[in-house]
Amino acid sequence: MATRYDVVVVGSGFGGSISALRLAQAGKSVAVLERGRRYRPGDFPRDVTRADELLWRHPSRLEAQGLYDVRFLSGIGTVAASGVGGGSLIYANIHVRPDAAVFDDPRWPRAYSRASLEPYFDKVAHELRLSPVPTSLALRKRDVFKRAAERMGRPTFDPPEAVSWTEPPGPGRKMCQLCAECEFGCQHGAKNTMDQTYLARAEALGATVWPRTLVSHVEPAPGGGYRVHCTDLETGERRTVEGSRVVLAAGTLGTVELLLRSRDGAKTLPRVSARLGQGYSGNGDFLGSLQHAREDLQPWVGPDVATVMRFTDEQPRFTLVTATFNQPATRVLAGMGQPKLGPFQGIGYPLWTFLGPVVHKAFAKGLLSKPMSNRVDPARTCNLFAIGQDNANGRMGLKGGRLDVEWNYAGENAELVKRMSAAMQEVASQYGGTYAPLITWQLFKRPFTVHSLGGAHLADSPERGVVSTEGEVFNHPGLYVADGSVIPTAIGFHPVMTISAVAERIAEAVAHGF
Repeated sequence: MATRYDVVVVGSGFGGSISALRLAQAGKSVAVLERGRRYRPGDFPRDVTRADELLWRHPSRLEAQGLYDVRFLSGIGTVAASGVGGGSLIYANIHVRPDAAVFDDPRWPRAYSRASLEPYFDKVAHELRLSPVPTSLALRKRDVFKRAAERMGRPTFDPPEAVSWTEPPGPGRKMCQLCAECEFGCQHGAKNTMDQTYLARAEALGATVWPRTLVSHVEPAPGGGYRVHCTDLETGERRTVEGSRVVLAAGTLGTVELLLRSRDGAKTLPRVSARLGQGYSGNGDFLGSLQHAREDLQPWVGPDVATVMRFTDEQPRFTLVTATFNQPATRVLAGMGQPKLGPFQGIGYPLWTFLGPVVHKAFAKGLLSKPMSNRVDPARTCNLFAIGQDNANGRMGLKGGRLDVEWNYAGENAELVKRMSAAMQEVASQYGGTYAPLITWQLFKRPFTVHSLGGAHLADSPERGVVSTEGEVFNHPGLYVADGSVIPTAIGFHPVMTISAVAERIAEAVAHGF
């Protein structure tokens, strides 16, 4: 590893890959530090009993360096990715340009609006070759969902997706096989993930990617710029690398933790705004299950998500999809049934934060590799996934040296949860089936999110946020943030298009700042 670059980028997901490409195009030397490994088509884990290859490390299992980083934080459960390409490896490929009303919230800086982001949305759409699922593809689950929405009087749209539908996208890659494994890592290379698009182009221009490199903190470098402290996870060797500019793009959880460690632990960035960690959002993610539909849905045929239903006519606004997976995963989920705890909901909350090691052991022992029961027909089931505008009031901080989120989500977002649950119940009724919220919600009254946002907000001043409208950390020139942590509110739509457009804008500012 060289010791000095023009730009050091921490993280290789949407923000990191976009930053790497745009700065490489500007003629800068670029290093990308990524904690996870590099995956090629066919490399993604499928044997869930090999838990160390499936799950990322937790305090009692540091040797676990898998694809999924699952955390049971005090106020919320989170899922993120670990690997070259970041969240793009396991997301559902959905890119939605949110309604203009999202940016009317006063927490967004005045410089940001749907109109001002439009050129950057266009850039992302071009690079990722976005297009909806072709109407020519016969997808029963899409047809049933749309018929239900029509009877409910709800509008739908088929969102653009980062998927190659009809032509092989390159050597060793195939077009979409309609196998519903988008969120497990595409073994066929049909997803236009960041490692296959932005990052591949950056590497072709000379950018260097260092996988399995875990960053601990950042400090100003004696000669100017910043020094990034990291560990090689293969050898255990500790290293430093310097950049005239540093872009933190380790995802919402990773970036905020890095800034907290640097400000409050190592005390190397003491002037980071006191607003750091404030305003975390789970983007209103809420999960439920639909079982016993009157007809075969063929849930495992097609991409995971094909159509979005709108509930944006009144507050609190949200959108709803049916999220589906391959046949083995669907059978396991169906076999869990739909337990309803009634007045005993929330009884498990004291055990919530201890579940990480429990989940690891459950996978390793094969308890989640086969159905617990075969009484439910998996072909007549699907998952319901709502994405809404929560109040973005989570508080991120370090507890015992690790990141935590404190948030009374159920109390502060009761109306949103109530409206989402009612919508899911109505969808299930249209299917002739039954609905139940995710069992973890019933047991613990904690939501699970795959869309962590906030904690290092864009703002016009350090009194209102952590980074400027150009993504530069207040009081620390040359240090930037370009990922979901800068987003100051819930989006209420799949957020990756917004994150990516904002990252494009920030990358432009970094390049112009040299």
